[in-house]
Amino acid sequence: MVPDQPRVERDDVNYEHLRLEHQTYEKRLEELNKKAWLTPEEELEAKRLKKLKLHLKDQMEKLRRTGA
Repeated sequence: MVPDQPRVERDDVNYEHLRLEHQTYEKRLEELNKKAWLTPEEELEAKRLKKLKLHLKDQMEKLRRTGA
């Protein structure tokens, strides 16, 4: 671990869960972005994943601010 990293990023189980979930959504979005075209369902999925990622990022930032 990086010593300069805030404590919440190193120790908080909730933060780690959010980070892993964010990473999962990012990987799925990368898969969708590699396609030449998306079905209407995939387009909706991509929009939903982007919103979920943003929500998770907001939650992680909140943990950083309150836990550091």
